[in-house]
Amino acid sequence: MTLRLGVPSKGRLMEKTFAWFGDRGVTLGLSGGSREYAGRVDGADGVELVLLAAGEIPRELAAGRIHLGVTGTDMVRERLALWDTRVSSIKTLGFGAADLVIAVPDFWVDVTTLDDLDQVARDFRQAHGHRLRIATKYHRLIREFLRDHGVADYQLVDSQGATEGTVKNLTAEAIADITSTGETLRANHLRILNDGLVLSSEATLYKTRAEVWDMSAQGHWTALQKKLGLV
Repeated sequence: MTLRLGVPSKGRLMEKTFAWFGDRGVTLGLSGGSREYAGRVDGADGVELVLLAAGEIPRELAAGRIHLGVTGTDMVRERLALWDTRVSSIKTLGFGAADLVIAVPDFWVDVTTLDDLDQVARDFRQAHGHRLRIATKYHRLIREFLRDHGVADYQLVDSQGATEGTVKNLTAEAIADITSTGETLRANHLRILNDGLVLSSEATLYKTRAEVWDMSAQGHWTALQKKLGLV
């Protein structure tokens, strides 16, 4: 059995993943043009490159359809319940760093902490007859984070587009989203709560815990670890 390695299929994550492996003597690339989603691997025997959307990689790892995968910490922890029983984190790769945060409008001058948000959420429901809306793509992570911090009187609204614009567009009162510099939040007059850091994410190499590791795949993995300097 070949060792199946899943990497992001486009954008900076793909480019930086290719560069990270290339710097260690393993060349990843497309077998055709830039629009062709077939991959090739040079410098490591028995390794097959599988190009996937970054958000699909956690699912494919958990199912055992790929042995290894590169994706963000946020993707794994959002997409997989009990993630550490389904995949192992092998190494953070030093790129793709971003924070998942909760942010509120700048004009909420008295709202700086999660306790403040909890109070505002209670007041909001009494005043408006419905729960305060928080726009996000990260329902599992935000629900767990707010539960752990005692914030209860809210509703999550799904945002698959520009989450930062939902407050301005009056489809949410607050947001929870990924940010690397905070510039887009500031441009939309949003402010991160002082204790609103949910998760620090980074591109990471993961290994499946599914029962797909025959002797051949394990042998290829042992050789690849040595090539990449992971042992």
